[in-house]
Amino acid sequence: MSKLTYNKDNHYSINNKCIFNAKAIEVEHIDKALLFAYSMVYGEGHHRNHRTGGLSRRKKGEVFCNTFQGKLAEVVLHNLFQSYSLKVDEVDFSIHGKGTWDDCDLKVNGKRINIKSAASFANLLLLEAQDWDENGNYLPNALAGENSQYDYFILVRFKPDLKSLFLSKAMFYSNEIYDLNEIKALLYSVPWFYDVAGCMSNLTLKALIAQKYLIPQGATLNNHIKMDANNYYIQAGDLKPVSFLIDKIKS
Repeated sequence: MSKLTYNKDNHYSINNKCIFNAKAIEVEHIDKALLFAYSMVYGEGHHRNHRTGGLSRRKKGEVFCNTFQGKLAEVVLHNLFQSYSLKVDEVDFSIHGKGTWDDCDLKVNGKRINIKSAASFANLLLLEAQDWDENGNYLPNALAGENSQYDYFILVRFKPDLKSLFLSKAMFYSNEIYDLNEIKALLYSVPWFYDVAGCMSNLTLKALIAQKYLIPQGATLNNHIKMDANNYYIQAGDLKPVSFLIDKIKS
């Protein structure tokens, strides 16, 4: 594995990228993620407006983008794993109130999968440092008495970047409650694609933590992204292909 390049003055840059390998997303998958995210952010659900250890407070527009992207990642991976005849638990579309969350993104043949999502140009799988201990336990689950170990972590990327679409309509940094059909029209104005950049195991996470693969709060990534919280990271080019995970789960 390769650490980020440190350039001075708390600036870091990526040096091991992974090309975006676009696959089309079905409209019904977009619909499922849209309805869930809309209910969670603009309806009766709850998604926190900050990251663990983070300083900034997110507006509803940003929370919607993150929620939609995260759920869409679960949906496309569920479909992918099913195509390999793996036993996949159904995606959780239940609407949670404040202080309640699902304890795992997906379970595949009994293996617990943590899914991270990002834009097509992203090349880091990031994990908020305050959420994890040195043994690779997810602390929010541990504190809630839930299973705190994930077997694998996957990075899913999307094109377009929903943040850019929302910014173009001045919706990203807004707490206004938008009509569902308005958001739907915006999403359907462009074709959607995804790729699976790769995966890693819990053993790899422990190595990242032990070897301090950490980008600190306040650091600048690639000259323009300021980190809101401490994050453990692995570069996309260091991830294993998803075929590795499928073979492991099948064996």
